[in-house]
Amino acid sequence: MWVALVSLVFLITLLLISVPVASTMGVLGMILEKLFSPFPLIRAIGDVAWSENTSFILFAIPLFILLGQILLKSNIAEDTYKAVDKWLSWIPGGLMHANIMTSAFFAATSGSSVATAATIGTLALPQAKKYKYNESLFAGSIAAGGTLGILIPPSINLIVYGFLTNTSIPKLFVAGVIPGIMLALLLMGMIFVLCKINPSLGTTKRDVSWEDRLKALPDLVPIFVIFLIVIGSIYGGFATPTESAAMGVIAAIIITAIKGNLSFELMIEAIKGTMRSTGMIMIILLAATYLNFVLVSLGLTDMLQHFIMNLGLSKYGTLFVVIGMYIVLGFFIETLSMMVLTIPIIYPIIVKIGFDPIWFGIVLILLIETALITPPVGLNLYVVQGVRGEGSIKDVIIGSIPFVIMMLLMIVILILFPNISLWLPNRVS
Repeated sequence: MWVALVSLVFLITLLLISVPVASTMGVLGMILEKLFSPFPLIRAIGDVAWSENTSFILFAIPLFILLGQILLKSNIAEDTYKAVDKWLSWIPGGLMHANIMTSAFFAATSGSSVATAATIGTLALPQAKKYKYNESLFAGSIAAGGTLGILIPPSINLIVYGFLTNTSIPKLFVAGVIPGIMLALLLMGMIFVLCKINPSLGTTKRDVSWEDRLKALPDLVPIFVIFLIVIGSIYGGFATPTESAAMGVIAAIIITAIKGNLSFELMIEAIKGTMRSTGMIMIILLAATYLNFVLVSLGLTDMLQHFIMNLGLSKYGTLFVVIGMYIVLGFFIETLSMMVLTIPIIYPIIVKIGFDPIWFGIVLILLIETALITPPVGLNLYVVQGVRGEGSIKDVIIGSIPFVIMMLLMIVILILFPNISLWLPNRVS
């Protein structure tokens, strides 16, 4: 057991001193192999890399990233944001509601939390000063809204979860719909309450005529069309998630061309952005898979599972231990890495004690969302601060606290009422 604890401390230490995540996991795997394995496990890294890179389902990841890149660079996301703002400007909190709602719309096409936060942050942050919002809460709403990118389908993280656990990705996608909508409403509800209690947090409401609102409706059409194509093709039974992602990219290119924004330069920039993000994700997957291979070979995975199962806790007691573990790890480990490292250990335990794997996938994504906006490694906090370009990241952290509370509340709701996430999947053949 002490080997597992030392490994965890070593992993966290390297991450805290800013060693790249993939390098950290790869080095830890090689050290454990040299110290404790009588066999040269490093020779398996070629097979590991080949099996990971040739998985058809993982090809959906660059396609969904490319879809999000096209929407961002073609100004479709900007038009959507402006349209949503016109419809929600009368609610206390104004533009902050637009931050959440546009994040939800963008999440329904991009599949990436960081991409969602960066996109909405680029569009929204200039408005905070213009309309005199509380910049801390405003930035926090963008960071929190960005997390919807991995819950509302399509979701890159749900694809990874399905890949690692051999769980139906279409069912995982549909399981995220109702919790995603509920979480968006909870986040907006928190903004409403805070701005009602303290109106200085949000700007005075802006009057927008019904004529302007109706004129803005066509700007919402592209997002809905792409969402229907991507999700509808999966549940219509004539496309896999990977094929639906390809259809979404084609639809985005056609819509961009119709709007007159398609150009060679736009596609080159979108492809470059896709290659950078895909490269990062794949190298993390490869390193984490190799580390997991080493852990399994040394028996550490079985040891950790045995330890958790023999704590003498009830079914829900064990669940809360797992949830607490993810909350703590979320402070220190990048979210995708945390998923790939822990799922092979935790998933068998969750299934063995009687929890539904699809339900747990949604709970896990909510925990990952919480990790995205909690310091010191909350990626969305740094993304928003990077776009903001001034002030302190402490402002973004403080502004995110109310939304962390709402995410934890959503987890409690799912534990109490699991059918919220299972009702739709149970109706998918």
